[in-house]
Amino acid sequence: MAQQDRAIRTRRSILEAAAKVFGERGYASATVEEILSRAGVTRGALYFHFSSKEEVALGVLEAQMPIDRFPEQASKLQKLVDHGMVMAYRLQHDPLVQAGVSLALDQGAAELDRSAAFRAWTDQLERILTEARGQGELLPHIDVSDTAEFLTGAFAGVQAMSQAHCNRDDLDRRVSVMLRHVLPGISTPAMLAALDFSPERGRRVFLEYQDYTPETASSVAGS
Repeated sequence: MAQQDRAIRTRRSILEAAAKVFGERGYASATVEEILSRAGVTRGALYFHFSSKEEVALGVLEAQMPIDRFPEQASKLQKLVDHGMVMAYRLQHDPLVQAGVSLALDQGAAELDRSAAFRAWTDQLERILTEARGQGELLPHIDVSDTAEFLTGAFAGVQAMSQAHCNRDDLDRRVSVMLRHVLPGISTPAMLAALDFSPERGRRVFLEYQDYTPETASSVAGS
């Protein structure tokens, strides 16, 4: 167990170091040597976990993937809002998630499958929107695939603007504003009135997620 924990910490150290290097230099200019130096690990340790710089970068990209296990909400549109607000919170506080998003938008990283992260977010949002439709929360004309793609792209643009303006310090507010403008176009009026778009919601839900387990999920489902 101690050896496994050490391996997990080493892998995390490599990814965090790579995140800093990719963030400062971009993917194309980053080198394995600099990642090794920042992480304070041997080449053998790095290649135990990753076969190449590309694989390290893919590991960083995975850090921004949507959270699968999530506190359940009676409203699936609230769950949709929560995914956006939690991602905003993660982008403000987790350098690894920040680097993953930056890599996904890095035009110099053409050899990476940067579309995987966008597909993961779009697929997740499409599943939530399909659940919302099943519960009668969406307006009848809404296409869930188009809406999921639009929300993914809109979030990417909003976070890029926030990064340029103030290093994402106001991202929670900007995402809240975006959702307040988008949701009236897809939600039934009765459901819209019950949604919580507050900028601080991402932090609250993220901290709740930290204590969320399959056991608590069962109790929520049964309540």
